[in-house]
Amino acid sequence: MPDLSPLSRIAPHEVEALLDAAFGTDRHRRTAYRVRAGLSPITALSFAMVDDGRLVGAIQCWPVQLDGDDGVALPLVMVGPVAVAPDRQGSGIGRALMAESIAAAGDDALLMLVGDPDYYTRFGFTADRTGGWRMPGPYDAHRVLARGGVPIVSGILAPRVALTA
Repeated sequence: MPDLSPLSRIAPHEVEALLDAAFGTDRHRRTAYRVRAGLSPITALSFAMVDDGRLVGAIQCWPVQLDGDDGVALPLVMVGPVAVAPDRQGSGIGRALMAESIAAAGDDALLMLVGDPDYYTRFGFTADRTGGWRMPGPYDAHRVLARGGVPIVSGILAPRVALTA
């Protein structure tokens, strides 16, 4: 297994190259990027996997919020993207990165992500509490997932400028 380290130790251009390789150069058009617009990843929850000096995996977590229809903002952590080099996919790197970020966030963290329910259910993420959530652009509602004690509320996902947790 590659070595785990804080993502902040990796040059940003290396992270961007890995994200391009894993998700394509058009990834910035995805709605999740609108939700994270103008934000920096949460350093304490973002990790890298490096093997023989090569970045082979990365996970970023972001401070977002659900702007509730009731006028109350619910602070959340958006997990992802979880990127693994194409030639290393299926080797457990993504699972290890997810486990590390979830553990670092702690049991009380309100975590959400946009992703494949079949993959992320193993980490406790479901769409059971996100049915009233909206995103600023096109999205598949069944891919908006949350874990933990996220309350059932309605609203739109947005960047959270100040990290208060």
